[in-house]
Amino acid sequence: MPKPEILDPQGKAVQGALPRLGFSGVTDVRQGKRFEIEIAGEVTDAVLADVEKMAETLLSNPVIENFTVSVEQ
Repeated sequence: MPKPEILDPQGKAVQGALPRLGFSGVTDVRQGKRFEIEIAGEVTDAVLADVEKMAETLLSNPVIENFTVSVEQ
């Protein structure tokens, strides 16, 4: 996701379109990107550390984006 201090014109465009589509109460929208990665075997702390490193070095631009890693079953 873009860091909070980075201008997000896509998010602002979505925020502006929502009321026109009948949705109200939205005060902010941030648009980013998401990767889904499947891992073979057990998800251990070491595997999660590797995925964090993937996100930091290849999947995101840490200068302007924040990222989180989560596990879904």
